[in-house]
Amino acid sequence: VKRSCITSPSGFPTMVAKTVAVLAGDGIGPEVMSEAMKVLKKIAELYGHDFTFDEANIGGAAWAAAEAAGKPPSHFPTETCTTCEKSDAILFGSVGGPVDQQHEPRWKDCEKNALLGLRKRFGLGTNLRPSKVYPFLSHLCPLKPSVIGAGVDMLIIRELVGGIYFGEHKREGDKAWDIMEYDVARIKKPVIFAFEAARLRNKKVCVVDKANVLETSRLWREVAREVAKDFPDVALEFMYVDNAAMQIIQKPSYFDVIATENMFGDILSDAASVLPGSLGLMPSASLGDGLHMYEPSGGSAPDIAGQGKANPIAQILSGAMMLRYSFNLEAEAAAIETAVEQTLQAGILTADLLEEANRGSARSTSEIGDAVIAALKGP
Repeated sequence: VKRSCITSPSGFPTMVAKTVAVLAGDGIGPEVMSEAMKVLKKIAELYGHDFTFDEANIGGAAWAAAEAAGKPPSHFPTETCTTCEKSDAILFGSVGGPVDQQHEPRWKDCEKNALLGLRKRFGLGTNLRPSKVYPFLSHLCPLKPSVIGAGVDMLIIRELVGGIYFGEHKREGDKAWDIMEYDVARIKKPVIFAFEAARLRNKKVCVVDKANVLETSRLWREVAREVAKDFPDVALEFMYVDNAAMQIIQKPSYFDVIATENMFGDILSDAASVLPGSLGLMPSASLGDGLHMYEPSGGSAPDIAGQGKANPIAQILSGAMMLRYSFNLEAEAAAIETAVEQTLQAGILTADLLEEANRGSARSTSEIGDAVIAALKGP
């Protein structure tokens, strides 16, 4: 485990000391993680915080490291788990190898073992996926300018460990069934978080369900109405999932925070993820019982790994989400988001954000990180 520590200058009354488990992983993971850490170190310097970064292996990188050391290989080693247990948050890169090598032990079930291992160990039961269309990159959005003219900035909060995916799955003869099941406690966590998140945003929560058909959806509504009593400043509304799917395409500007169950959230967050125009702009978070994990929405992209072509913005914005939701550092998170926006607006872009004819002017992974740091403002 490598450790690096940023010590705060004296004289800052609100110094925060936190330890971050850094799991860069495979493919482009290490190079985009390097930029995110650069940005977080600059934030520590500007705002007088003390961030310790504990780096540990995950996925194929963990498997290869164990083999090289003559140890039994694993995609989620015990020492990595221990590093996470001792930390205040997990910053995760990506795992997985080339498609034509999936049969090799290093890559077989790599994503499943690493991600489900983390999810299970730390109870990562609530998923957050923001979807934001930057006005100056609106040409990358598949929707017409008239549809996205009012701006798109939504946060989808999905319950991750319940519902039909985790119910009983059974087949008997020519009949099959899958059970969708929820209890109040499992619903309450993502719903409370949705209200808390909305307070930091535009104070609107939309619970998406199918309450005209499903009893579980009617329970979601009951829980949401109960939770809403503690958040009188936040507006609550309900929308059927079929209508929500249409509105995300027809009127995406309408939404602020969406809260929903596992399968509906899986589908809606994927639909919303195409709106920004590149997965390289999409951070995400998985919230646990005491520890949260932050990661880009895209994969390990082994085809461009090590070439300096990867877009680090999603990883950098995942770091901003960590500051906001794990460390309660709203000003610092906003500072990163503003710096990212200024960088993109200045036309400092990786190839995935450029039309094919303009890709000759694409900037490298590290140039994007440097530009974000140059744009960062302190308190």
